[in-house]
Amino acid sequence: MDATASDRGSRPADAVVDAAVDEASDRDVMIRLAGVGKTYPDGTVAVHDLDLEVRRGEMVCLVGPSGCGKSTTLKMINRLIEPTTGRIWLDGTDVTDADPHELRRGIGYVIQQVGLFPHQKVITNVMTVPLLYGESKSTARERARELMATVGLDPDQYGDRYPHQLSGGQRQRVGVARALAANPPVLLMDEPFGAVDPVVRIRLQDEFLRLQRELGKTVVLVTHDIDEAVRMGDRVAVFATGGRLAQLATPMELLAHPADDFVADFVGSTRGLRRLAVTPLREEHLEPLDDVRGGQLGAAIDIDSTLEEALAALLRDDRPMIGVKRGAAFVGVLTPAGVHRALRESLR
Repeated sequence: MDATASDRGSRPADAVVDAAVDEASDRDVMIRLAGVGKTYPDGTVAVHDLDLEVRRGEMVCLVGPSGCGKSTTLKMINRLIEPTTGRIWLDGTDVTDADPHELRRGIGYVIQQVGLFPHQKVITNVMTVPLLYGESKSTARERARELMATVGLDPDQYGDRYPHQLSGGQRQRVGVARALAANPPVLLMDEPFGAVDPVVRIRLQDEFLRLQRELGKTVVLVTHDIDEAVRMGDRVAVFATGGRLAQLATPMELLAHPADDFVADFVGSTRGLRRLAVTPLREEHLEPLDDVRGGQLGAAIDIDSTLEEALAALLRDDRPMIGVKRGAAFVGVLTPAGVHRALRESLR
């Protein structure tokens, strides 16, 4: 018997299973921070002993009050700021001692100020990274045109414009396209939607969520807005003053079960309403559709809607219930009692 088989045979079965699970888990993690901290020469602690994992294809939102270390954490991942303590792994490779410039080649970076080159046309801005990687001009231009279309900007209409000729929301889209130009597996975003008005902000969030479903990037997004965090994130990391990670949870877990008084205060007293936006509608929340009720229905909603969208439709139509469809087929009706029941179940 070979040594590997002998070793395996001498280990308890559950230990073999645990090792396999751990190995699979490691492969699933794209970013890992272990004991990472940042203390400045004057003694200010920006980040304190941070352990954080971001799974492959996951979007994690870092949120917290000003000065809590969330942007510092983001910049330590791509080594714009050097950690004082701890280690950082990217796709299984310890990058703490790696060359920062090489590291950043595999990371897209989007900031609130966008940082476009003002003297270059939009198409040239997006072509910058592929050209730096040695792509031909024709290949880089084609890639830039594809990405502009992907983020909702017609390259024929906007490609030859300069950044100052675009709106704030359009410049943000160009910034995202440029960050994606090298097809990085990891995307770091620091308040990417913070400089635009609320209506444009929602549109940009929707557009980026669509992109994320399509591209499946690993994303770490910094925001000060808890509503944006729970709307965008697969998980939300709440930072407290002093750079402490107070809670890491799914949006639903965070809103239903804050870890401590700080998190509860930060999430706010309206977290019950915020749960509407992150609680999906399910068939068990519905009641059967019958002929009598059929006459009371307004416009139908899709079964993939959130409770927030469902309640908004109920209030908009001023009806006692609303029809719910899967495709073209009705699957039931939703009443205010069904919304309440769904919210109570989300607390479990």
